[in-house]
Amino acid sequence: MKGRSSPKFILGYTDTETVMLDFDHMILVKVKYWSRRAMRYFKLGGFLILESSENCYHVVYNRKVTWSENMSIVASVTLLSHNQGLRRWQLMQCRKQSASLRVSPKGVKSSPKIVYCEGRQDGQIKGYLEYRNLIMDIMENLNESVNSNSSPIIQ
Repeated sequence: MKGRSSPKFILGYTDTETVMLDFDHMILVKVKYWSRRAMRYFKLGGFLILESSENCYHVVYNRKVTWSENMSIVASVTLLSHNQGLRRWQLMQCRKQSASLRVSPKGVKSSPKIVYCEGRQDGQIKGYLEYRNLIMDIMENLNESVNSNSSPIIQ
């Protein structure tokens, strides 16, 4: 945005019925391994992987679950993968009693980008992508408005 500092807010996707994971400091090959293993074992139907920053990934699964089943699945992957970033993320989600993943840019980090998908994408993933696309469209329109020197929508 011209002449302005970056926004001080972060937009995300929050849900209790979508299994989501937030792997930090893990290479994509290992993220695919753990994502595929969880999908098959818990019959989650499919998954989507987004790169949130270098060697940091978000995973969204397709099958709708209860909050209890959700946290049980996340806990299983957390324990087996030994990923400390995922462990911290899981604890935060338990405390909030809902799971969230970032959709918008954050500081110097751009919006998470889709890097891989496998299996069905017609359930919870479809809802996640619809929300993500809405947020991306709003951010693009806001940037266009600000860059064209017209009145900003939000002040």
